[in-house]
Amino acid sequence: MKRRKNKQAKEPIDFQIVKRRIWRDRYMYLMVLPVLTYFIIFKYLPMWWLRIAFYDYKILKGFSGSKFVGLDNFRVFLSNPDFLQILWNTLWLNILNLAFVFTAPILFALLLNELSHRRFKKTVQTISYLPHFLSMVVVTSMITTFLSPSLGVLNGIIKSMGGETIHFLGQPKYFRSIMTISGIWQGVGWGSIIYLSALSGIDQEQYEAAVVDGASRFQQIRHITFPGMQGTIVIMLILQIGNLLSVGFEKVYLLQNAQNMGVSEVLSTYVYKMGMQNSNYSLATAVGLFNSIISFALVLFANHMSKKYSDSGLI
Repeated sequence: MKRRKNKQAKEPIDFQIVKRRIWRDRYMYLMVLPVLTYFIIFKYLPMWWLRIAFYDYKILKGFSGSKFVGLDNFRVFLSNPDFLQILWNTLWLNILNLAFVFTAPILFALLLNELSHRRFKKTVQTISYLPHFLSMVVVTSMITTFLSPSLGVLNGIIKSMGGETIHFLGQPKYFRSIMTISGIWQGVGWGSIIYLSALSGIDQEQYEAAVVDGASRFQQIRHITFPGMQGTIVIMLILQIGNLLSVGFEKVYLLQNAQNMGVSEVLSTYVYKMGMQNSNYSLATAVGLFNSIISFALVLFANHMSKKYSDSGLI
């Protein structure tokens, strides 16, 4: 038996069969090609430039004319007096996202799944999807206008009730709440799609059996619906944990001002300012690489814990 297995393992690859299979599935490969090209050009090729983090890089001199400094750029960032504050701001915003923005689509999908009126359900879904397709510039403009001390609807309500106007974006204590609430509004509809797909794969006979056994609707959700979503939730949670040091740059930067800088300065905005505004490409690349390494470690840790305590995971 061992000799047969070894002979089978050493059989040469029949390239004619491989070519026929590729030609047979050519349209599938053509569909994959744009995605593959995107990842090669915008994800993998730029990794070559990560070595800028280990140089005192001068854009006109290139690598050959720039001094190799090793880990000095990482030491500069870690010794920065603002390092802990920037790291805390990033983590705190992402913890809020994990607690509220991540869970909102799950709850929304469960609520949508309970709607029996199909037309009303489709209408609610369509309306909830719309904010996802708005430009971030438009979203931040809407937030700024809505919270404006002079023209904002919210301050208009406060004044009509006898209160004083509040400059929400000018007070640091409101910034995280604004980011979280607006994040829920933007992502709740779009994020619920994947959970609704998971719900559609649950065998309806389980619900029928539960009804026969006298289970209430809440018990059906608890013992059938939620377990049916568990695998999807775990995978999305692992990916979300991997983004604990990554906050959406656009919205933070556009809502940032001198008054709320103490809570709004995060790693992504710091990288932008160091790289694009101060032309310190080496430090900016070092911070970005630091972010990526920690995020990768978090994904591995979350996946390990998931595989340890459940049957779900990425790998």
